[in-house]
Amino acid sequence: MGGDKMNVSMVVIGHVDAGKSTTMGHLIYKCGGVDKATIDNFEKEASQVGKASFKYAWLLDNLKAERERGITIDISLWKFESPKYAFTVIDAPGHRDFIKNMITGTSQADVAVLLVDASVGAFEAGMSKGGQTREHTLLAYTLGVKQMIVAVNKMDDTTVKYSENRFKEIKSEVSAYLKTVGYKPMKIPFVPISGWVGDNIKD
Repeated sequence: MGGDKMNVSMVVIGHVDAGKSTTMGHLIYKCGGVDKATIDNFEKEASQVGKASFKYAWLLDNLKAERERGITIDISLWKFESPKYAFTVIDAPGHRDFIKNMITGTSQADVAVLLVDASVGAFEAGMSKGGQTREHTLLAYTLGVKQMIVAVNKMDDTTVKYSENRFKEIKSEVSAYLKTVGYKPMKIPFVPISGWVGDNIKD
């Protein structure tokens, strides 16, 4: 895999329930890293335990405990390619109880994708003192991951409804925090997405 393509290790970080596994699972599916039959099978299995919305997340969340609890516990790796790059995705847990695993994954990365949950209440929790959005950002910088993309997820949520004002508000607050950590916010792309619906995650 890869051939003449540049290899990039990309860690996905952010607050618990920001949609990291779902977004990455959907992206891998859209890039052809897994077929529709596999996703359909995950949807069927997830539906049987009342978690149909986890069909993309289950691509990366393989442990029984992860599927039962609906959270990522350990890091998982997945490879896929774009026309220019051979990516290794490192899906890191967002829950504070598994911060050691997040550090392990982040220390292996070239680039971080900070997933921020745009929904009302969730964004504020992630950015609060002790919120994992803040902690993961600081850890990524401390561990030497200087390239970052901020994906503002759940733009489809009923509390957001693809609001440009909400996106701008989040961008402003996250940019201010990134600057205090040491990042240069002007060099960091902010992308509004819906990991579940698939809006803006590939193109």
